[in-house]
Amino acid sequence: MKIEIEYMRRIFSIVFLPCLLWAQTSKFEINGYGKYMFSSMSYPASDTRYDDHYLHVRINSKWYPTPNLTGALELRIRGIYGETVRNTSNYIDQIKSTRDFARLDAVLWNEKSTVGYAEIDRLWFDYTKNKFQLTAGRQRIAWGTSWVWNPIDIFNPYSVLDFDYEEKPGVDALRVQYYTGAVSKVEFSVKPGKSESDRILGGLCSLNAGEYDFNLIAAMRNHRWILGGGWVGDIRDAGFRGEFTVSKNFTDQDEYIGDFVSGFPSYRYAGTYNKPVVSFVLSGDYTFSNSFYVHTEVLHNSNGKTDDILVYQTQALENGMLTAAKWSIYQEFAYEISPLMRGAIFCLFNPNDKSSVVVPSLNYSVCTNLDLMAIGLLFNGKTQTEYGDYGKTILLRVKYSF
Repeated sequence: MKIEIEYMRRIFSIVFLPCLLWAQTSKFEINGYGKYMFSSMSYPASDTRYDDHYLHVRINSKWYPTPNLTGALELRIRGIYGETVRNTSNYIDQIKSTRDFARLDAVLWNEKSTVGYAEIDRLWFDYTKNKFQLTAGRQRIAWGTSWVWNPIDIFNPYSVLDFDYEEKPGVDALRVQYYTGAVSKVEFSVKPGKSESDRILGGLCSLNAGEYDFNLIAAMRNHRWILGGGWVGDIRDAGFRGEFTVSKNFTDQDEYIGDFVSGFPSYRYAGTYNKPVVSFVLSGDYTFSNSFYVHTEVLHNSNGKTDDILVYQTQALENGMLTAAKWSIYQEFAYEISPLMRGAIFCLFNPNDKSSVVVPSLNYSVCTNLDLMAIGLLFNGKTQTEYGDYGKTILLRVKYSF
């Protein structure tokens, strides 16, 4: 415990004390929020119900020393107590972020039933001069145009089910942008890594044509070339977006995929995939005059699997795929019940193995800066399907923003 406290003291002295000094002499902004969330979950393979309590505090700060220079530091602190921590071996390792270089995190405590973890997940400097912009540090590089799946977000993909991480993952990178017009630019970004397989580099060209915005990318990730693009526009007032990538196959060697049978590791031959990998997303949404909202997305992976998806999921994520499934469908409906209350429900469905997760939610604004949310994660399906082994979870959350 003394080691963790000393580590946080060092982070405070290195990062926060300079921020306090900046605040005295420069324009300095700070905001954030605090959350409490209760969750109750059950798994298909267990009769035990897991009740957990989460505390989440986030602090966002920005510094403007000159008209051309901006600095940002964002920190999140999480405390978790309950059955999941108690019954999961080395639970703290599951919530830690993986970084190649400066970690800027600390385990605050790690006990039998509770853990505490703090992390600086944004730390960047941005320099802008005329049409030129340079950003260096821990940042989010979002190239995608769709709202659920983003094949062209090669630097920091995310999961729509991670609803409590509103800021979404970031990456340690250098980003250079040159604006050729009001809505057009060229960009080059690079993420360093300790090994060649950890490095990502890519270029993007954004342009506008025919009332549509287009992104075109070329990149290298994990020894694989990736070409792709995306667009966003509308058809008769309905949003229309999409993305696609074509990339080198994952391996020219025979693949062996980890499996688990009766709790013991085994391996089975998965075959060889020598063709280029093609992924695409089509997305559309529409808001009616009475505030009723509809949103549909479809994702396809040319080398995706049609059964035993859970077996392949880890390898798929390691190779930059958003899912191991060949086809995925997203459907959402939402409605403004009142000016202060919004109800929504969405479903992720795998049409091949027939597994799904249904996510109903209700959000209520109690007063300025205070919100209540109730949400369910209702997984359905057979064992080793994409969604069949996760059970059902009910969550209640209180959020105060400042």
